[in-house]
Amino acid sequence: MNDAVNSVWERIDKDRDFVIDLTRELVKIPSVNPKFQVDPEINREPEVQDVIERQLQSDGFATERWDVFPDRPNVIGEWEGSDEKSLILCGHIDVVPVGDSTAWDRDPFCADIDKGKIWGRGAVDMKGGVACCVAAANAIRAAGIELDGRLAIHSVVDEEAGGFGAMDIAKNRRLAKRAIIAEPTWGDVVAAEGGLTWVRVTIFGKQAHAGWRFNSIFPQPHTADRIEPGVNAIELATRFLNALREFEASRCRDHWHPLMPTGIATINPGVIHGGAGMGENGLPAVMSNAAMISDVVTIDLDYKFMPDERFEDVKAEFEDFVHHFAATDSWMRENPPKILWDLFDLNFPPMNTPVDHPLTLSLANRAGQVQATPPVIKGFEAVTDAAHYAGAGVDALIYGPSGDGFHANNECVDIESLVESTKVIAAAVIDNCGTK
Repeated sequence: MNDAVNSVWERIDKDRDFVIDLTRELVKIPSVNPKFQVDPEINREPEVQDVIERQLQSDGFATERWDVFPDRPNVIGEWEGSDEKSLILCGHIDVVPVGDSTAWDRDPFCADIDKGKIWGRGAVDMKGGVACCVAAANAIRAAGIELDGRLAIHSVVDEEAGGFGAMDIAKNRRLAKRAIIAEPTWGDVVAAEGGLTWVRVTIFGKQAHAGWRFNSIFPQPHTADRIEPGVNAIELATRFLNALREFEASRCRDHWHPLMPTGIATINPGVIHGGAGMGENGLPAVMSNAAMISDVVTIDLDYKFMPDERFEDVKAEFEDFVHHFAATDSWMRENPPKILWDLFDLNFPPMNTPVDHPLTLSLANRAGQVQATPPVIKGFEAVTDAAHYAGAGVDALIYGPSGDGFHANNECVDIESLVESTKVIAAAVIDNCGTK
């Protein structure tokens, strides 16, 4: 096995320009996710997939390509082999918008080499990682190594907007026993990732004219001609947010995981709409008339939970909290808040691969042999496509190159880390899939 690994490493060293050139070629093609910014000049995911598909076919992969959304294709390449030793290498090719291009030191899609780095949007997030996966397979083939297990490369779209490309594969295509997602990890091995869902809480009040607000908040004679008081949903929502903050704090105190930062189980109120009347889109119909006592507020939450928590338990805990909150108010007891889970179909299952899993140990061992800085086995603060593979029963890990400008200006990937990551991924493929 080590002879095979050394042979592949020699090949990568000899042809180190392969991963560099491929990364640059991919970065030069703008592939901004059209859910964020619609412009045919920069929404060019099919062209990126053309490059990847051609290279996979050149390396003997059987390829499959289909549109997840119109003109937004996934690409899969497979070398057949044993399912018991099967492995997926995965990366996404959509990128976030550039933002203010004048704040960049160079053209955001230049792919220039400077200071030992490749510069451009998507260089580190994560076209460099995709290139590492393809380059690892290319080196294995060039070295004449024949794998025993099935190897698949998944090049997916839409990770930046929820991972619907990987979700589509997880639901509709053949998977594998294990997977490496080559997101940037700065040389560390990421074995855990918390779950994430978006949830909407709708709080109901009673609409009325603001001129009679006093009738809602101060005692009035209960005469026959008394105007019916309103109930301000915005004020109820304020109380809810205060209670939610305490509930969040209790979750952060009571839930922990050895690989995750302390207090990671946060619940972020990200979007609030308040107004009068329920619109067909599930939001208040009138949000521009302050003379109306609000009867609808929607609060959209970014809800994190721990790698070892079950989504069903998380749901039950939150619904219990909302129920008890509503029980503190006579109006809400009769008109309880409504909870909508998986808002916009966004749901990332947790990933919790054991630190002593063979693939974890393989990546950590090979990274320790290649990198100047030994890897740390850790958890990840955000979410990646690893979630969708883990949710489908695949033992997934995240490992990839180093860089900067992650979702920011002047994005870049470190060239030496591209070569190192290619070596580590190639060695992990051989360790996992075995050779004939």
